[in-house]
Amino acid sequence: MKKIPLFASLLALAVATPAIAQTEPSPSRLKADVEKLVSFGTRHTLSSATDPKRGIGAARRWAESEFKKISKACSGCLTTEKIERNMSGPRVPNGVNIVDVLAIKPGKMGWDHVIIIAGHIDSRVSDVMDFTKDAPGANDDGSGSALVIEAARLMSKQPQGEATIVFALLSGEEQGLFGGRLLAETAKERGWKVTAMLNNDIVGGTLGTDGRKVDNVVRIFSEGIRASEDMAAQLARRGSGGEDDGPSRALMRYADKVAESELGEIGLDAFGVRRPDRFARGGDHLPALELGLPAIRFTVGVENYHHQHQDLRTEDGIEYGDTVDKMDFDYLAKVTALNVATANSLSVAPPAPTSAKLGGAVSSDTKVEWTPVTGATGYRIYSRKADQPNWTDVVAINEASATSHVLTGVIVDDHFVGVSAVNASGKESIITFAGLPPRQ
Repeated sequence: MKKIPLFASLLALAVATPAIAQTEPSPSRLKADVEKLVSFGTRHTLSSATDPKRGIGAARRWAESEFKKISKACSGCLTTEKIERNMSGPRVPNGVNIVDVLAIKPGKMGWDHVIIIAGHIDSRVSDVMDFTKDAPGANDDGSGSALVIEAARLMSKQPQGEATIVFALLSGEEQGLFGGRLLAETAKERGWKVTAMLNNDIVGGTLGTDGRKVDNVVRIFSEGIRASEDMAAQLARRGSGGEDDGPSRALMRYADKVAESELGEIGLDAFGVRRPDRFARGGDHLPALELGLPAIRFTVGVENYHHQHQDLRTEDGIEYGDTVDKMDFDYLAKVTALNVATANSLSVAPPAPTSAKLGGAVSSDTKVEWTPVTGATGYRIYSRKADQPNWTDVVAINEASATSHVLTGVIVDDHFVGVSAVNASGKESIITFAGLPPRQ
């Protein structure tokens, strides 16, 4: 057992992440991909699935062909797949075939350690049911779709990691988060153990509705109290004070660490927003959260509502519509770099412990126990006083077989505790909050 400064743990995370030079996105490639997506006229979920040049079907076929080109360039390191299901809802009253396009880079742990990088390929105009008008969808969400394709290009050049990476282009987000639901349900049905879902939606603009420019901040939205918990688990979390420490929140903190320790030079601040999504709105990571999968959403530092969900027009000197000229591709490259660096860091690390629990009531010491992790050669025990938002202390446990530790002199009433898994190279998982087990 060894107590190490918290900054040393951050340094280890930075060393674990491949150098930025190896993961440098191209603004020009990102722009070309967004322009190609816009060229399909509309990508509305109800638009043509068969027209060779216009509509969502043509866009999906192009995206699949891009994934195949990337795979060919890396000697078949990616496999492409389409998952589909007929789905219906208030915005799809007659039902529609929802199709998600996936590119998969297998990891050493197979489906026991999965990272998803996602964006939605569909677009819309003012009337969510209008599938005939031009709906460029450049920023919403051509930006996220281009990011996913660029991430596949960059990560295809990396050596195989522990985790399987799924690059996902989702349909039906604007009609009711259908593509996100299809992907999350597929992951559950197939038994994928998802370590992280990085959802990217509106990640390519820097000018706000009120004229402010924010080109150095990306917001990361994360869930605190888990949507997937039953009543017993909710009561256990409430009794442990873990409302700010669910897996989604831990994933947000992890991405924030990567931005600080690995990407500080590119001038992008990760602003961790303690909400599942923007106020009264949602995205494709929410169905994943409902099924218990750790998921976060990346979104621009400031939004321009004249350029979202709008018919193309000019009124009172204001240009409405989501077009390429309103985007900032240097900024989109920064957000892409953060996604890739976060996924790379997670992919070469072991998964997090599936659970951790505390003991030490009416004691001057705190005992923490955790489930063992395949591939871990040790663990790190994090703690902080209960009035602090972030971890302040860490103890290294350099024993692969360890499943418990006593924090001497740490009173459990006054502290929060979490556990991460570490492998032989010092690569570290996200942190699992330790609390009361649910009552049986």
